Amino acid sequence: MTAAGATLSSGQLRAERWRLRLQGWRSFWRRYRRKRAGVLGLAVLIVFGTMALFPSLLAGPFQDVTAGTSDSLVGPSATHLLGTDELGRDILNLTVYGARTSLTIGLVATFMTIFLGAVVGIAAGYIGGAVDTVLMRITDFFLILPTFVLALILAPIVLDSIKGTPLASGDFFGVSVQLVVIILIIAITSWASTARILRAQTLSLKERAFVDRARVIGSSSTHIMWRHILPNCLALIVANAVLTVTISILTESTLSFVGLGDPSQPSWGQLLESAQAVGAPGLGAWWYTFAPGVSIVLVMLAFTLVGNALDEILNPKLSVRG
Repeated sequence: MTAAGATLSSGQLRAERWRLRLQGWRSFWRRYRRKRAGVLGLAVLIVFGTMALFPSLLAGPFQDVTAGTSDSLVGPSATHLLGTDELGRDILNLTVYGARTSLTIGLVATFMTIFLGAVVGIAAGYIGGAVDTVLMRITDFFLILPTFVLALILAPIVLDSIKGTPLASGDFFGVSVQLVVIILIIAITSWASTARILRAQTLSLKERAFVDRARVIGSSSTHIMWRHILPNCLALIVANAVLTVTISILTESTLSFVGLGDPSQPSWGQLLESAQAVGAPGLGAWWYTFAPGVSIVLVMLAFTLVGNALDEILNPKLSVRG
């Protein structure tokens, strides 16, 4: 075969792969759009995702949003649709910018949680023996501890330990150290359930014929876990990740509510903490807690609906049953 023919053949193979992938995505979307609850959840996430990605287009420049421009604790009006806070800042604008902080923390923390859980779960399930025993005992330790309580204990300890050091005033790619600590705390306290789920899946996959064939031809354990086990766990990982986001967002809101967030970066939990600090509920300023509280509930509900829809589509047992 000539070089031109070989090039043409490889090009045709690439085109065929992309055609199959596109066909798979179209098939997936046809099945997904039949899930009305999942479509509703996706629509809500698109709205909040737009708020997070383009807050300045919806609420103006950050400097103007964080500067008081009106009277304090004014109720909803034509000028301020959701009222103002104790500093005269527009609650709606703060909620828009809060979406960026809360969703960023939730998504990054979820990525780290899934990464840690996948590494531990797949390694424990495939390697087995003493490695499995040690990793699962560590996993069980984190499973029996209440996530929120552990996060509430660890976060202030870490923040106090870096207080007064150059690290405390630094940032990582524009994210303050306080928010980085919250992300790490959420990941450290939330990975165990993912590890358990993926270990069980790995125990089943490593007995399959395709894994035996990979061993016979001399593939290393790392290669098998990366190229054979992990791809067959992706559906489970995606469905679990979407549901894990809700835990991450709720944990971030809880930590910010108790004063462990970054006061210079509006988040939904930080708004609720500020409302509680000035006694907004007792003063009848219901609008102060309304917007951030409803935002947290809607986003958690939306991720849950999307996660359930993905689970029904990607889980073969639920798919056959449906």
